[in-house]
Amino acid sequence: MTDTAVPSLNLTDDVAELTAALMAIESVSGNEKTIADAVENALRAYPHLEVSRDGDSVVARTNLGRTERVILAGHLDTVPLPTVPGSRGTVPPSWDGDVLYGRGATDMKGGVAVQLALAATLTDPTRDVTYIFYDHEEVDASLSGLGRLAESHAEWLRADFAILLEPTNGTVEGGCNGTMRFHATTTGRAAHSARAWMGENAIHAAAEILVRLRDHSPATVSVEGLDYRESLNAVKVWGGTAGNVIPDAATVEINYRFAPDKSVAEAEAYVRNLLAGFDVVRTDAAAGARPGLTLPAAASFVAAVGAEPKPKYGWTDVARFSALGVPAVNFGPGDALLAHTDNEHVDAAAIRTCLASLRTWLS
Repeated sequence: MTDTAVPSLNLTDDVAELTAALMAIESVSGNEKTIADAVENALRAYPHLEVSRDGDSVVARTNLGRTERVILAGHLDTVPLPTVPGSRGTVPPSWDGDVLYGRGATDMKGGVAVQLALAATLTDPTRDVTYIFYDHEEVDASLSGLGRLAESHAEWLRADFAILLEPTNGTVEGGCNGTMRFHATTTGRAAHSARAWMGENAIHAAAEILVRLRDHSPATVSVEGLDYRESLNAVKVWGGTAGNVIPDAATVEINYRFAPDKSVAEAEAYVRNLLAGFDVVRTDAAAGARPGLTLPAAASFVAAVGAEPKPKYGWTDVARFSALGVPAVNFGPGDALLAHTDNEHVDAAAIRTCLASLRTWLS
């Protein structure tokens, strides 16, 4: 039964206007229920789709008996709204000519609108299509709606190829870097700062960690023809208890973005070797994904798009598909550099071009 309190979405409207309608529904991570309800209600109006739901994730499928099945996936949530007065990256969105401003413009309501438009209007695709709209992408990986679907409904994620509609400026980006975080901790001995010689300063001891990271030269690694740039950085430092106490503990949080030629274990060993002699604890890790662009479905899609593929430097959920044995690429409208900014925006033409490229390939 349709809930009259749920916003109505016109899936056959201009795809840029559909993007604006999606952006008008506040959907910060944890608040996806309303937008998931709207997506589910809209999709259930189309008899050629089998629609399922798990929590605040919605899945729609064609079942035409095609020899190939592809997944088009996108997340429904956004990062929190801007707090700076006058920011344009907020909710509801606003138009400036043909440019749409607001939270989620690039990450990734444009991609979700493309999925919905195709789901509604592509009734006879050359490949069977599974459309996945999932929750909790912008928060801790343990909360991911896509990860939950992989555990509880693995059959929904079976496919020959997957496209994640993250923003790529309309260019295919293959695979993704892996990511991991560490805490490197130093210990000392507390003392009154007026008698500092009685203590050992743990913050000073941490300086060597920062020096090693500063002097480290990140690698560029070629994987299946794409060059992945790595990065290894301190992202947070803390320690000390009071302004008159020599600190007896300090911690440096470190983030390593590693090329998909490495396993998690190999990447961890690399960091531990660089920081040998320090107490290092890995706190989080996610493997990368090799590009797999030579596989038939991926190669045909790259040919249809026409532009030269690029590597994805950030981690995305293509890695989840890769772990399931489904080759996957990133391809969506908008500039990823604008994601999460107070000036987040997308050109209407970019959304329409993305839709046209996928429609052509699937037709």
